[in-house]
Amino acid sequence: MSLVTSSGSSSLKDVLSNTAFTRFLAGRFTGSLAVQMQTVAVGLQVYELTRNPLDLGLVGLSQFIPFLIFVLPAGQLADRWNRKHILLGCYVVQCLCALALLLVTVSGVSAVWPTFLVMACFGTARACFMPASQALTPNLVPRTLFRNAIAVNSATWQIATISGPAIGGAVYALAGPAAVYGVAAILLLVGILSLFGMRAPPQIAAVGEASWRSLMEGAKFVWRRPILLGATSLDLFAVLFGGATALLPAYATDILQVGPQGLGWLRAAPGVGAGLMAAVLALRPIGRHVGATLFSAIAMFGCATVAFAISRSVWASLGALVLLGAADMISVFVRQLLVQLDTPDDMRGRVGAINSMFIGASNELGEFESGLTAAWWGVVPSVIIGGLATIAIAGIWSRVFPALRRMDRFPAPTGANLPR
Repeated sequence: MSLVTSSGSSSLKDVLSNTAFTRFLAGRFTGSLAVQMQTVAVGLQVYELTRNPLDLGLVGLSQFIPFLIFVLPAGQLADRWNRKHILLGCYVVQCLCALALLLVTVSGVSAVWPTFLVMACFGTARACFMPASQALTPNLVPRTLFRNAIAVNSATWQIATISGPAIGGAVYALAGPAAVYGVAAILLLVGILSLFGMRAPPQIAAVGEASWRSLMEGAKFVWRRPILLGATSLDLFAVLFGGATALLPAYATDILQVGPQGLGWLRAAPGVGAGLMAAVLALRPIGRHVGATLFSAIAMFGCATVAFAISRSVWASLGALVLLGAADMISVFVRQLLVQLDTPDDMRGRVGAINSMFIGASNELGEFESGLTAAWWGVVPSVIIGGLATIAIAGIWSRVFPALRRMDRFPAPTGANLPR
């Protein structure tokens, strides 16, 4: 990987001195922390109730189906409505979902379908949140600081990814799932208050009537740019086949036998690797050999997945997950910059919806794929095959998208898509 210092610590300081951006970061951090805690509790609670790895996959599928239905309209919404107000509405719905999970738990319901129903509502809110969040970020900072802002934004999210599962697992072990859901609801309320006080600069709204044609403009935009299509689809299929996180409750309970608190650390490990890599990228963003770096990161992601699958040592498993998270962070950084730099502001919501759909498919649909293949072949063979498939995807995509493989530098920003 070739990294060069482009802005340095002074640019990082300028990013953090932006009040609107720091309020956005604070709101996103508390919301992400709540979601990560909730994810650990839901996975453990469902697995303890059924002991069926397929149900872990159904948790992901219950979020993905509404996500898939609503994400494209949500992208059009983000190009026409106030993006800050959309984020606030999504956080309110997510807070209500956490309270609903709390109610289901304290009521002593032993069936898992109410949890799936709540997670479907959560998936709907996430479908609206992701395009608006991606589209809003470039409006908050000058274009000269955008690479640093992307890295800081990713690092903040990764801190939540590190601490959220560990805190969620510890609270679950000490006080049970109801306590986790209660804390998650409080954190989401804090996120609402932080975003409420944020003053976002005006955005460039899409012109013309909302229609099916305008809805699909984001897909056409990505399709006409092979580099953008290659980067987003590469991440989609790599994480779809290589994602092992859905099966972590089974690993923690049956294979590594580390319990709820150990599951929290397993969940946090990818975030540790991603957070460390995000910190490196914030100070030394990728400047050269962008395409080769991306493909190397995806191959490393697959190798780390296979290493985790065959490990029976807790420390070796944690190390593999840390490496997996670092590789994933490189992919996220490259993809986010390509999407934001090459997209005009009045289309950023719809293009962000396509990107979000790929992310959602790789995460939630990947969880279902992992649960389904684990039910067929067993937990360990499922993860091994997924890791090998990811390595194969990296090789195939390097042939199908040669322009992406040969890309040396990021493109210049398109038009007036970033503040000056």
